[in-house]
Amino acid sequence: MEDYRRIADRIAADIAAGRLRPGQRLPPQRAFARRHGLAASTAGRVYGELVRRGLVVGEVGRGTFVRAAPVPTGRALTEPATTAPVNLELNYPSAPGQSELLAAGLAPLLRPDVLAGATRTAPATGTRAAREAAAGLLATGGWRPDPERLLSAGNARQAIAGALAAVVPPGGRVGVERLTYPLVKEIASRLGILLVPLAMDDQGLCPDALVAAHRSTPLSALYVQPTLHNPTSVTTGEERMRRLADTVRLLGLPVVEDRIWAFLCGRESGRPLAAHAPERTYVVDGLSKRVAPGLTVGFLVVPEGRGEEAAGALRSGGWTAGRFALEAAVRWIGDGTVERLVTVKQADARERGRLVARYLDGFAVRADPRAYFAWWELPRPWRADTFVAAAAERGIAVTPGPAFAAGGSGAEGSAADCVRLGLASAPPRELAGALRTLADVARTSP
Repeated sequence: MEDYRRIADRIAADIAAGRLRPGQRLPPQRAFARRHGLAASTAGRVYGELVRRGLVVGEVGRGTFVRAAPVPTGRALTEPATTAPVNLELNYPSAPGQSELLAAGLAPLLRPDVLAGATRTAPATGTRAAREAAAGLLATGGWRPDPERLLSAGNARQAIAGALAAVVPPGGRVGVERLTYPLVKEIASRLGILLVPLAMDDQGLCPDALVAAHRSTPLSALYVQPTLHNPTSVTTGEERMRRLADTVRLLGLPVVEDRIWAFLCGRESGRPLAAHAPERTYVVDGLSKRVAPGLTVGFLVVPEGRGEEAAGALRSGGWTAGRFALEAAVRWIGDGTVERLVTVKQADARERGRLVARYLDGFAVRADPRAYFAWWELPRPWRADTFVAAAAERGIAVTPGPAFAAGGSGAEGSAADCVRLGLASAPPRELAGALRTLADVARTSP
């Protein structure tokens, strides 16, 4: 019997050569098996291999389609996903004069006597000054983390990895919103963790879905983005937050609460989940969005009595923050640089949100006016992959909805006709032109 991987190689070659076009539907697996004289199980393995390579995407009830572009593998977590002229995938906000502002805060670190201390190693607990500064930075809605329960990571993604490694054993199951941060899927895969998609509504994660999933097969933890959820920008209200806190307490589940975009809501936003269930919640935040992606620090607030196991996970993963970055963060927070950048970026996000409202008026777009991203349910007959391909032909990169699907046919199917627009990275004039072009594309037929 011919090896299924060789058959997959031939189909991959047809895709690379353009003989199979983006959006083209492959024959049903049984028809493919008959045509090639294969067992149905072998055909299933061929299609599974193509999905694994990121060359095709399966949609329940519709079939298997060639993707707009292969999914890159092994890419660094901060490496741009595309070289398109207008990149609405990458999503790092930047303020005018940001580099000059940051340089002023770094200047004292360049003195030889100061630099000697700043270039030493730092533990997962960071420094006392960094813990105090971070506690003040993260305080919101009457909640302020205890500095003694603050750990530092290289960035927020590493803080997520450290938290999950600390509370979930290999093979464990973690509940997540059915649409979730894509890199959490990669982190889970590397840690040997299974993600379980949970239903959402216009208030965020549904507590009843969490209960049902846990009772079906016990979960080890929950990962959730209750404030400016990426990609939908939904923010969970106070009543739902209390219900969610009661639910995780009832089920005995630890929670990883991702607040990386919450700074856009301001200090008077609703209280985090950690304020309602502090004994169960690991809070993740950082400086990459507030400041810049290249020189950053991630923060992890742990429940009382859980610091050592979380610190051990950060150490073993090599995810602790460098002391130089911690020293820079302390200065930027202390001299008001971070606060000034946050104020500028909050106003910038609102302005970009107005561009979305203007150019995508009449389309089914979900976008909190405070957020740097928008979730677009495309008009029929567009699908995510064909729209991504059409956008790429016009020099615009957008993220297909299935990239955010946590897994399972329901999550994948619900995202198949959606794209996420990252609004932060493109200059405003380019963003406006790109939105206008995408609207024109959406009004045509694939």
